[in-house]
Amino acid sequence: MARIIESGGRRIIKMSVDDIISIVQDYQRIVPRFSSAEEVRNYLSDTVIFIPEEI
Repeated sequence: MARIIESGGRRIIKMSVDDIISIVQDYQRIVPRFSSAEEVRNYLSDTVIFIPEEI
């Protein structure tokens, strides 16, 4: 799970290996549908991605 670390007024998101693998898998699933990087960028800019936060 992702963990938000607050330090000196900044927030840092520390992600686990599983978080990163999940994001990469989603990206690999989405990308083949499009023919250009711009199409992928446009699609992802309208997509909300949630990472669970560790409490």
